[in-house]
Amino acid sequence: MRPEGQEAHGMPYWADFTPGTGLRRPPRIAPPASDAARLDLGGPWSFRLSPTADAPVDFLAGTGAASGTWTDLPVPSHWVLRGHGVPRYTNTAYPFPIDPPHVPDANPTGDHHRTFELPDGWRGAGSVLRFDGVDSACKVWLNGQELGTSKGSRLPVEFEAGHALRPGRNELAVRVHRWSSGSYLEDQDMWWLPGIFRDVTLLERPPGGLDDCFVHAGYDHVRHEGLLRVETSAAALLAVPELGIHDHPADRPLTLPGVEPWSAEQPRLYEAELRTDTERARLRIGFRTVAIVDGRFTVNGSPVLLRGVNRHEHDPDRGRALDLATMRRDVELMKAHNINAVRTAHYPPHPAFLDLCDEYGLWVIDECDIETHGFIHAGWTDNPIDDPRWRPMLLDRMRRMVERDKNHPSIVIWSLGNESHTGANLADLAAWTRDRDPSRPLHYERDRTYRHSDFYSLMYAPVDDVDRIGGHAEPAPPETEGRPELEERRRQLPFLLCEYAHAMGNGPGSLEEYQRTLERHPRCAGAFVWEWIDHGFRRTTDDGREFFAYGGDFGDSPHGGTFCVDGLVHPDRTPSPGLAAYKKAVEPVGITIDTTAPGRITVRNRHDVRDLSHLRFTWTAEREGVPCAEGELKVPPVGARQCVDVPMPAVAPARGGEVWLTVRAVLAADTPWAPAGHEVAWAQGRLAAPRRTPPACSQRATPPEAAPDVDGPHLDIWRAPTDNDRGMGANSVLREWRSAGLDRLVSRTLWSGQHGAEVRLAPEGFPHGLRMRHEWTEFGDALRLAVEIVPEGPWGERTLPRAGVRFTLPDRYDRVRWYGKGPGEAYPDSEQAARVGLFTATVAALQTPYVVPQENGRRAAVRWAELTDPATGEGLRVEAADPDRPFGLTVRPWSTEALEAAAHPCDLTPDGRLHLHIDIAQHGLGSASCGPPPLKHHLLRPQHWKFALLLRPVEVPAPGEATA
Repeated sequence: MRPEGQEAHGMPYWADFTPGTGLRRPPRIAPPASDAARLDLGGPWSFRLSPTADAPVDFLAGTGAASGTWTDLPVPSHWVLRGHGVPRYTNTAYPFPIDPPHVPDANPTGDHHRTFELPDGWRGAGSVLRFDGVDSACKVWLNGQELGTSKGSRLPVEFEAGHALRPGRNELAVRVHRWSSGSYLEDQDMWWLPGIFRDVTLLERPPGGLDDCFVHAGYDHVRHEGLLRVETSAAALLAVPELGIHDHPADRPLTLPGVEPWSAEQPRLYEAELRTDTERARLRIGFRTVAIVDGRFTVNGSPVLLRGVNRHEHDPDRGRALDLATMRRDVELMKAHNINAVRTAHYPPHPAFLDLCDEYGLWVIDECDIETHGFIHAGWTDNPIDDPRWRPMLLDRMRRMVERDKNHPSIVIWSLGNESHTGANLADLAAWTRDRDPSRPLHYERDRTYRHSDFYSLMYAPVDDVDRIGGHAEPAPPETEGRPELEERRRQLPFLLCEYAHAMGNGPGSLEEYQRTLERHPRCAGAFVWEWIDHGFRRTTDDGREFFAYGGDFGDSPHGGTFCVDGLVHPDRTPSPGLAAYKKAVEPVGITIDTTAPGRITVRNRHDVRDLSHLRFTWTAEREGVPCAEGELKVPPVGARQCVDVPMPAVAPARGGEVWLTVRAVLAADTPWAPAGHEVAWAQGRLAAPRRTPPACSQRATPPEAAPDVDGPHLDIWRAPTDNDRGMGANSVLREWRSAGLDRLVSRTLWSGQHGAEVRLAPEGFPHGLRMRHEWTEFGDALRLAVEIVPEGPWGERTLPRAGVRFTLPDRYDRVRWYGKGPGEAYPDSEQAARVGLFTATVAALQTPYVVPQENGRRAAVRWAELTDPATGEGLRVEAADPDRPFGLTVRPWSTEALEAAAHPCDLTPDGRLHLHIDIAQHGLGSASCGPPPLKHHLLRPQHWKFALLLRPVEVPAPGEATA
């Protein structure tokens, strides 16, 4: 007798080159809604964890009592999130030796067991047992009979089950191995999470039923006709009642005049039914044709610009075992934030997510469950992509994805995988896919010859490079030099940024510049932000404080640290400021307000397909942040990619004070993803400049000693480093700042007096430094603080994190009211998402709780701010002495030093004071955590700064006294 798993060829099934054994062929679509019975086998299972893959198989029907400790475990789930071992996160490195196809002896293996009752009347013959996702390899038994084995974690697998089924009580057992040879293909910058994490279903398959179908539903945009044909595994009749189709032979082509096409902007679906003598199945059909025409990516004849995100499947409590409500939440958030495309990084998602993309309208790049990134640490030696022994497993994965997902109109591009270098097996994947489905183009980024891709694709290209590529002015990559036929083909391909704008922590920056560059060039097909969600797991400290854990927090090693925390939404799907910035950058309506008399408003429709008849345009005029007029702007239904000028609304002349006009494009009616009135796009224009003298104030004149609670000002040039400041590798501005000593300045007082001081601050061992002079004077009922910052010495090309002053004041001043940009945080290269207005928040609400604490919470272009005690109304008001030189405002209940030292937000504790930061400038954000630094005009070079503030107390008015 061979030990469990030891096959005749000497390799255990979990470590060989096969995709599995006993697998049902051919692969097929996710089972549609059908009148054939199905039994959901999710729910409580019995579970036992063993340290190795060859644990005794003592749990099968009729083999006697099972040994070991068994506990309850829900399916779907990951056992490491249920108290059995720990999750492990790596970015590129494999968490085991690179020894393909072998895996370590220490291979945690989870045995799953459950019983179920077969419903009365179940047609057992032909029944199929389907698993939609098992990580990473499994063996399956039904009533003690082995059905087979499988690899391919995020792909479906089916086993013939009819021969093993019995009436009444049945026993199902599944052995799942954490590591397998398949793990070498799944190094996808994510948590390694073993288990049965997607649905398990028993399917009744009647003889002559619909095992599979391939819907070919094209659209002729010239004739405005639909072209429909359905390949079926058995002779079937087709009905599409809305199109007048009844009992039509499914495989007989139909030409359908007047069909409404499917697009992400108008996701028109038609309900259809396929019928055989033994089964009726329901499906939804979307008519659309994808083509690359003259180097442009088109759908239904229209060029399309993908405004996308890369989406991993993640939930802070359940990992990749997502439920439908969570998937729906993702789609609704994307649509509400103007995102129109998803790259399913780096594997096919749960099929229900694709159903939602069909329904709500999202363009999809469906990516195969292939990534071998860890072989970079071996110089790509033995990379499976270039090893013929791996061909069957690789091709199996491509087939399973295409066959499962082929009927989704939302999928417009197939991706061969991600970051797996180059190799001969890619040619086989591409050839098979093009033969099976010539209706969709292919994508693969890492082979820079692009011989297997229909797109010229890059990751994290800087804005200037995108501009050159868009104009066909980029140099040839080394891979095509001297190969004119490949280079000529590459230059004819549309360009796609499959990853850009690394959304790690505070950032990304420069989204506006990227988007306008992409829009400027017809060659550009779009871009996908990395990525959608922070991969943090909800944890609680011993004293009950909640936080989100990242790599290393579970004692896992090796690990990728915080690099899994790089999304536009936090782990609980709370939108980050980066998502607001992206929504603004990719808004599908551009509004430009020209306030030059007589004034005009230009409305540009950035949609690819639809006109603007689904939107209403409203306007509001605000004087010093207070509405003074409003109305509706009459905008005609501008066609896709067209623009129109409309006259400026009539606004009464200003009676003093700054006046801003805000124009908003909002939904005119409810949609599945947002209600009527939801804001899609907006713009502002200034109608009247601010007053040149300080505003009148009812409060009494205040001598300097009337504000003893306020400590400062102190020179403020440091910030708690952002993930993008830390950068990746040599691309780290933080390293430059620290090497320049900016985090350890030593002060020398030049002079100090009752009304001011001058100090020089410089790092030890360097000749460069900064001299700050400040002076207090009475200014009517306020104190005027004049600040001058002068760089001294050889600064060269060095930059600063920020330039400004900081104060501390009592923490009772917890209510912050400001007139400036808001409501959210804003930095030099992300503030386009903030608008000028009057806002109020608590100090706690001003903080952005990034999973990794870092610089956050800045409000931009602030004219004035008040910090008051909500109980008494008393406090401090800070104004820009020159209203044309507003300041950046940050208020925290802890110091910059405490923020920098914290590993998680729960480490931060208010210290009894408020820390008030007023900056005249800050360094940009960029996305150097895995991309380019800020653009040149967002770098903060040392310079001679002068600015002035007015400080006055906020007092409770006496009875009968008017408020300011």
